[in-house]
Amino acid sequence: MMIKEITKDNLKIQVLEDRKLLGALAAEAVYKQILSLLEEEPYINIIFAAAPSQNEFLSSLMEKHIDWSRINAFHMDEYIGLDGNAPQGFGNFLKSRLFNQVNFRSVNYINGNAADAKVECIRYEVLLKEFPPHIVCMGIGENTHIAFNDPHVANFKDEMLVKVVDLDLECRQQQVNDGCFLSIDEVPEFAITLTIPTLFSAKYLFCMVPGEKKAQAVHHTVIQDINEKYPSTILRKHQNARMFTDTQSGIFL
Repeated sequence: MMIKEITKDNLKIQVLEDRKLLGALAAEAVYKQILSLLEEEPYINIIFAAAPSQNEFLSSLMEKHIDWSRINAFHMDEYIGLDGNAPQGFGNFLKSRLFNQVNFRSVNYINGNAADAKVECIRYEVLLKEFPPHIVCMGIGENTHIAFNDPHVANFKDEMLVKVVDLDLECRQQQVNDGCFLSIDEVPEFAITLTIPTLFSAKYLFCMVPGEKKAQAVHHTVIQDINEKYPSTILRKHQNARMFTDTQSGIFL
């Protein structure tokens, strides 16, 4: 059951009964957009987020009848220096839940263990220029980050498409709160991330944000002035952005 639907600037926000319904309705919306785009394009490019907040959405999306062979897949961020087989790696997260489960046209990973992280950023930037994103499936962080654009590194006018960033303490603590790491000491301090203009360049943004730990971030996204102190507020300026929350994350709406 949908509890509430509101619009803030351009951002359409739905509050659903629980995170399972959130995932199902978000997947249906993304599915319909994929079908529509594939009627116009020979193939499309989708960027996916890797986080527990995306579990229900990804599970529901996997149940849809989609011609994955016409989709190029990307992910939006990756830790630097984490063991290549670590389940906390965002590429590994998506590999197990999506990328290895269907036959994509291509899957394009960010290599967090590249010999030179800045060269890896350039390599991935070239790919994104060749395959500009049509859809971004994302979440927002407890500190309102999008991808790994934490408030202290967020730049709405970033000239780079992909960059190396240091992660703030709140962002790193979230990884512990999510159960991905046992302690903050285990969480890498640096990452490679797609920048905000790269995410914003997609034709359609779908943002899935369940759970009580995201309630304050959702509140800030909606009520704060649009500024880099609260990176997710920029979603309100996109022409085709939708946010899906549940009764826990959307409690203040």
